[in-house]
Amino acid sequence: MTIESAAQAAYLVAALLFILALAGLSRHETAKAGNTFGIAGMTVALGATVALAVAGEMSATGLILLVVATLIGAAIGLYRARRVEMTGMPELIALLHSFVGLAAVLVGWNGYLHVEGGEGGAEAELLRVQDMLGIHSAEVVIGVFIGAVTFTGSIVAYLKLSARIKSSPLTLPGKNLLNLGALAAFAVLTAAFVISPNLWLLVAATLIALLLGWHLVASIGGGDMPVVVSMLNSYSGWAAAAAGFLLENDLLIVTGALVGSSGAYLSYIMCKAMNRSFISVIAGGFGIEAGPADDKDYGEHREITAERVAELLTAADSVIITPGYGMAVAQAQHGVAELTAVLRQRGVNVRFGIHPVAGRLPGHMNVLLAEARVPYDVVLEMDEVNDDFAETSVVLVIGANDTVNPAATDDPGSPIAGMPVLTVWEAENVIVFKRSMASGYAGVQNPLFFRENCSMLFGDAKERVENILREVSASTRV
Repeated sequence: MTIESAAQAAYLVAALLFILALAGLSRHETAKAGNTFGIAGMTVALGATVALAVAGEMSATGLILLVVATLIGAAIGLYRARRVEMTGMPELIALLHSFVGLAAVLVGWNGYLHVEGGEGGAEAELLRVQDMLGIHSAEVVIGVFIGAVTFTGSIVAYLKLSARIKSSPLTLPGKNLLNLGALAAFAVLTAAFVISPNLWLLVAATLIALLLGWHLVASIGGGDMPVVVSMLNSYSGWAAAAAGFLLENDLLIVTGALVGSSGAYLSYIMCKAMNRSFISVIAGGFGIEAGPADDKDYGEHREITAERVAELLTAADSVIITPGYGMAVAQAQHGVAELTAVLRQRGVNVRFGIHPVAGRLPGHMNVLLAEARVPYDVVLEMDEVNDDFAETSVVLVIGANDTVNPAATDDPGSPIAGMPVLTVWEAENVIVFKRSMASGYAGVQNPLFFRENCSMLFGDAKERVENILREVSASTRV
């Protein structure tokens, strides 16, 4: 068997491992195995790529650069993966998506310089002769466009998620016309580039794509950012597939298609869960106008102490905990898991209600709770738990805001109107853990905080949970 044949076989094995990885990541119980499959697939793919380079006409200098780049990239990846906190995972993933987009842009430009630009050798000349229909030129400009949109869009998502810029949507005059105009200009430039490949046409297409990617994500508010991260994941997949066509690499095509289609489907599912239009979200909020500032007077809120919360919990028959990004920031998941175990030992029915977009990344809360070893059978999705709030004694809202906002169902003028939420206000007692009365990530005030059956427990969530745990444990010993 030749090196080329062995490499193609290895690519097939890698593709199958990536499929197994996606299947494993779809469930809590098999997520660890899914990660293992993904690591194995990438290891096989990298090994096959290096073997092909060795067997090809690559110079010794080129081979050394390839190996060094691989080792540096692996070292940086391991370092960041070991140091990143779960609270920083959303922005890290957005940043990684930008790398994929930038890589696609570079591959596209290299393809142009190698073939249309006339810098290649005999192989490039053969490609120019064979490319009678302009297919290679189309691959170049489309790959560059998808990659550039992914690159700048992911950078903006990273900046929003890391609070380096405001999470509120950018509303330029005629923003929808700007997006449509950019797409129309890209279509014209693509046709012109296929007919007559030209450096400046590619420069113009690249600049338009970079600006469009920036504007698309900048126009989307913080409340929809989990969908944006998922959608950027899809874009990065299609960018990788486009690079695969240019490089004639079947593995990149298959892997990119897997990532692109699964990311798009996940985004669609999340949009359905949020009652959002899939097209409007990925088109930069097309058709969504920013609502007026919420300056309504909801009255006075009520505060509660950790000791009083402990009394309510020990006297409760059923408790539902609805976590949000604030729990991740405070790293309170381990204390929450311990409190859950103590209450269950007392015979209290404790469950978790997880909103589809709780946190700033799909599955963010599920991962945190799994990390703290909360039993899977008490972690329920929103649709599974929403009907039970009316019969619940106490609800603990830990660091959540927009996902428990009754304005989504009661106020047609709210920016989050129509978004399905956890109906925690139907419970007998609602305790909200927050540092202050500030609005949530979507910038919307929550009238839940002012309802008669709701009390605010201010302070660091981790410390407050520990305070409650001590009180509950003390009453258990007595």
